[in-house]
Amino acid sequence: MAIRELLEDALQEPSIGSTASFRWHATSVGIAALWSDKEAPTSPPFEMALKEGLEVGLDLSREEMEFHQVKSGLVLLFHS
Repeated sequence: MAIRELLEDALQEPSIGSTASFRWHATSVGIAALWSDKEAPTSPPFEMALKEGLEVGLDLSREEMEFHQVKSGLVLLFHS
């Protein structure tokens, strides 16, 4: 199964928290931050996600980061 399909499925599950700009999900491939702000960013907002992740108890500063565009929107993925 492709990573985008795994993310799409995981985003249908209840989130583990929400912040001003993201809805947070635990997935089989890492922590997914789904962009939830109305205005789309011009580039992946990793720094904002790192800051907001702390608000829901997630220190993601040492994780690998990548982004994906899925049906649900922009997803920032954090994984080891």
